[in-house]
Amino acid sequence: MNRGELLRMSGLPVYQNKMYPSAQAALACPRGDLVLVQDAITGLIHNRAFDPTLLDYDQSYQNEQGHSAVFKAHLDDVLALIDRHFAGATILEVGCGKGAFVELMRARGHAATGIDPAFEGEARHIVRARFSPDAGISAQAVVMRHTLEHIADPLAFLDLVRTSNGDGGLIYIEVPCLDWIIAHRAWFDIFYEHVNYFRLDDFHRIFDKVLDCGRFFGGQYLYVVADMASLRPAAALAAAAPISIAADLFCDIDSSLARARGGGRRIVWGAAAKGMMFAHHAAQRGLALDFAIDINPAKQSGYLAGTGLAVLAPEQGLSRLADGDQVFVMNSNYLGEITRAGGERLHYISVDSP
Repeated sequence: MNRGELLRMSGLPVYQNKMYPSAQAALACPRGDLVLVQDAITGLIHNRAFDPTLLDYDQSYQNEQGHSAVFKAHLDDVLALIDRHFAGATILEVGCGKGAFVELMRARGHAATGIDPAFEGEARHIVRARFSPDAGISAQAVVMRHTLEHIADPLAFLDLVRTSNGDGGLIYIEVPCLDWIIAHRAWFDIFYEHVNYFRLDDFHRIFDKVLDCGRFFGGQYLYVVADMASLRPAAALAAAAPISIAADLFCDIDSSLARARGGGRRIVWGAAAKGMMFAHHAAQRGLALDFAIDINPAKQSGYLAGTGLAVLAPEQGLSRLADGDQVFVMNSNYLGEITRAGGERLHYISVDSP
């Protein structure tokens, strides 16, 4: 039972971080609909139209962000929390991606392992699989960074993790912050892969015992450290405040596009979720983009879902740009880093702060 429709979008590319080998394959990517609603029982926001069978996270899924100095600074903040709360504990990262954060934890002396179907390496301490009780792995502490928003039934999944872990242990959860998305009209952070959207208050209702919580990365992410034994069943969650999404959520897209000047090339810097969604919405509004740039080598030479934009390395992409060409920067947290790379000859447009 839901409280009513909050937002609807149709025909979205279902993958934001899956790279395609050709423009043709990217244009033919699977698509799905998004219908955001607030559950009347749990108060959680989710996509009612989500179809998990459309998604298959394999080794072509590339969501590693640690190549950026700005994001590395964020990871240092997360590691400081791990040091403080999980010192001396065995740690399992559920949904560890390519395993970069597992390696960072191990480098700091933590006994860390990971599990993820998109893992590409051969490390013995990381299992290439979806998390399930059959995996036979547990730890004294669990890390879930940007995983829970992808799970169709997050409360059931948390309960599965808890029971698989002996009904206890601490958990660190990090997800995008819905309050930030709404306050900043962050249309680029609403997409198909994210079936759930969380507020900090949600985790105070989900867990009876929260040891630490707050926001990271300029408020874009929220985090919680909680006792898994204190997980509440869905029927026992306290009432949640109703939520609404403003009708002008997408007005900043037009504002960003209006700042484009005349002719010349127009490119996207940042080929992750924000870049894919911006390219999608720009194409719907008739703006042709030339290509995308990303610092992640695993994304380079691939193509963005939905639009088929080629993704180039910074040096390769910058060599194709002339004075005055326009660079749509997907995340203003990286603006200084990007302008230092591209120099003053280009026109930079921060999509998330038009």
